[in-house]
Amino acid sequence: MKTIDINSPEFQQEFLKTEKFAHKVVKQFNWKFNPDEEVVERILKGLTNNKLLYGKRFCPCFPVEEKDGKYVSSDNRVCPCPQAIEKEIPEEGVCHCGIFCSEDYVKNYKKEEKKENVEIEGLSVGEVEEILQKDQILGRELEILLKAREKGLVDFKLIDIREPFEHQMMRIKGTDKLLPISRVQYDLDEWMKLKDERIIIYCHVGSRSAYLQRALKEQLGFDKVGNLTYGIADYPGEIERG
Repeated sequence: MKTIDINSPEFQQEFLKTEKFAHKVVKQFNWKFNPDEEVVERILKGLTNNKLLYGKRFCPCFPVEEKDGKYVSSDNRVCPCPQAIEKEIPEEGVCHCGIFCSEDYVKNYKKEEKKENVEIEGLSVGEVEEILQKDQILGRELEILLKAREKGLVDFKLIDIREPFEHQMMRIKGTDKLLPISRVQYDLDEWMKLKDERIIIYCHVGSRSAYLQRALKEQLGFDKVGNLTYGIADYPGEIERG
């Protein structure tokens, strides 16, 4: 499968086209860009990556599949997606991936400060283990689990299933492995090595990882896989970059 180097001239040229495209979308629908510039940059790079890989600006938060010789998004998510136009921005003020939002959303926006010094001493080993056994795990819960793992209270593998360029931009500190969802069929041997281990998978906002979680359970028989429900975007702990 073709991989894209985000530092290549090809990517940089396409990225400029994606930026122009995004500005046209904002003007067409009278939207605004998310005040969090990091979110905007990450999604623009994801759209660029998908354009080069699949020929369309599929939303990077949803898996892309090949059906009958054509690439399709698992939820008909081609930017600007109908869900954002018809429901998400009118009702919630922001689209699923977070790049576009309404004027009211911008006015009311306050970037949440990262919560620090999460205590785990107040939780028993059993309570921490209960969190680890959950199918859906919140950002703060993952932070507790990672701190508990450092103390040897629990054992699990944290897997980033996003694309390499996303992993390079930012990742949760403590991530054990990058196994992109777009390469599952090529990395199947690596996945099968993890089948008997407790694993937690994550993506940007939890959509791709939820999709993969279902596939791992239903098609490959995994029964120890948790999903970071709202993805790295909701994680309050330490982030690594570069």
